[in-house]
Amino acid sequence: MSDEPNLFETVKKHICTCSLDLQLTPNVEALLKLPMRELHVSVPVRMDDGTIQAFKGFRVQYNDALGPTKGGIRYHSRQNIDTVRGLAALMTWKCALHNLPLGGAKGGVICDPKKLSRKELEMLSRAYIQAICQIIGPDRDIPAPDMYTDQDVMAWMMDQYSLFAGRTTFGVITGKPLSLQGSEGRLDATARGGWHVVGALARDRGLDLKGATVAVQGFGNVGSFAAVLGQELHGCRIVAVSDSSGGIFNAGGLDTRAVLAYKEKTGSVRDFPGSKNITNKELLELGVDILIPAAMEGVINQGNMDRIKAKVVAEFANGPVDNEADEHLRRQGIIVLPDFLCNAGGVIVSYFEMVQNTNLDHWDEQEIHERLEKKMIEAYNAVRDLVASDNVPWRQAAYAIAVSRVVSAMRLRGWV
Repeated sequence: MSDEPNLFETVKKHICTCSLDLQLTPNVEALLKLPMRELHVSVPVRMDDGTIQAFKGFRVQYNDALGPTKGGIRYHSRQNIDTVRGLAALMTWKCALHNLPLGGAKGGVICDPKKLSRKELEMLSRAYIQAICQIIGPDRDIPAPDMYTDQDVMAWMMDQYSLFAGRTTFGVITGKPLSLQGSEGRLDATARGGWHVVGALARDRGLDLKGATVAVQGFGNVGSFAAVLGQELHGCRIVAVSDSSGGIFNAGGLDTRAVLAYKEKTGSVRDFPGSKNITNKELLELGVDILIPAAMEGVINQGNMDRIKAKVVAEFANGPVDNEADEHLRRQGIIVLPDFLCNAGGVIVSYFEMVQNTNLDHWDEQEIHERLEKKMIEAYNAVRDLVASDNVPWRQAAYAIAVSRVVSAMRLRGWV
């Protein structure tokens, strides 16, 4: 029996709870707990040494009741189909909670991108899109970046789909470079959106973010922007950050821009001058005001939940707190801001990119930021109000709102 967290099982348990709250029939509940469509593919790539290596890939389209499906593509050696299913389900609830006319999807390839050359990475990206091109499209399913995929990968994927379609099709992919009709504000959107939620909670609870201590677990795209924006926009004291090789701590606060430059130069945050090396485990257990898990799922679980001391856990990653830990933290008075409330900034700005592509338009960064903040605060207010009125946990309230919107669309379309 694997000890690895199963994100899909976690999500299904939340659906069961939500089904009871909303008094859904067993048949409707069963529909919500299964992807509507999934594709498993073998992705052959000619490597630099001339050999052919086959990688396993997936694309899961979870539910399209509200509109075309939308979701990232992840390259990671430890993912599996249940991880992709769970992420696709979370994208469904994320789009619904934030009132986007989109369903949820997710894709991935099992690989270690750090071991691939740039040419091999391009060949893998093109081969994957070639394998799934029949089920994606601007009006059907629109992929985006995720873990270890970036705007360069999105450019290759858009180009490969365009070759298949016989015309340039910018709208098939979001997260593209600006010169290929990408959107302003996309790179830091997930972290920026998360801070809108944290800031709203702080205002409601009378927490002064200026000087508040913050630890960020994961220093990739989301985590690095979370640290930088927390320091520069809100005046937080970022005392710890970490990446896959470990973390660093400075009680007086880290210069996040300097840490980012150091990692770009050395490949890791470890041994950053003026800091103390710590483990990822130690970072999660620091007594900080705000803990931001911004990497993998299941990092806060039965094994460490008793040692979590943060006042607020803001899930910038997908599924970083498992079910048992979620309930335990709630009993301890620790607020857990759920993932699909906190980390929707990326898909919201991706939706903005879709709108701009469709209208052959381009919005400036200020407009993107204003529209993003409006969307994030609207969703936060809806969840907060349900938490207050029904005395339910934050995650339960977020699920209730999102699932009810999906079920309503399914009923109106005559599916149930």
